[in-house]
Amino acid sequence: MAKTIVVKQIGSPIRRPAIQRQTLIGLGLNKMNRTRELEDTPSVRGMVNKISHLVEIIEEKG
Repeated sequence: MAKTIVVKQIGSPIRRPAIQRQTLIGLGLNKMNRTRELEDTPSVRGMVNKISHLVEIIEEKG
């Protein structure tokens, strides 16, 4: 089984650069308090780190 992380959106993309909004959409997030279970890969970690002020990692599985 692959390792996964659960990511929750805690910040609004309003008045943020377009690239940050696109990163949120790329992770499958676009509304406040929405959560997604994503595969724990370097690319996903990089996306989360770029918008760490808008999301939080709730849990890591695997």
